Amino acid sequence: MSACEPNSVRKAGVVIASTRAAAGIYADETGPIILDWLNEHGFETFPTLVVPDGEPVGAALRALLTQDPAVVITSGGTGLSPDDKTPEMTLPLLDREIPGIMEGIRRAGAAKTPMAMLSRGHAGAAGKTFIINLPGSPKGVMDGLAVLDPVIGHLCEQMEGSHGH
Repeated sequence: MSACEPNSVRKAGVVIASTRAAAGIYADETGPIILDWLNEHGFETFPTLVVPDGEPVGAALRALLTQDPAVVITSGGTGLSPDDKTPEMTLPLLDREIPGIMEGIRRAGAAKTPMAMLSRGHAGAAGKTFIINLPGSPKGVMDGLAVLDPVIGHLCEQMEGSHGH
């Protein structure tokens, strides 16, 4: 049975895009926040993948997708620095974008800081997997997860093929 089928445990993966955290220069602060949120929502999580910015993010996403997760959340690499390429690594994997989610996240973030408007993340479906790019800051991650909170269950049900509205 696929992890995305109803009545099975939903699996989830986390990819942290941070060249410095991947090199051990500092500890990843967003992965534990995301893992806690996923666990609170009943997801069984794969070990967090902490990778350098750029192509390693794409490789990590593709590797996770082979495990049929219901959800993959990335953190980092969504800004305007030359090596911020998480959106570029994510977009080719998406079959369908879900722009309203990112609009909601940017709107919620912009109410706290205008810098939220600079986040270039994507949200969408890669097969039956929901992928979302969150910022690399703990506050940005918490704001994004707060926006997902009321919709994640319904979103997963719809992606699993449940047609309840």
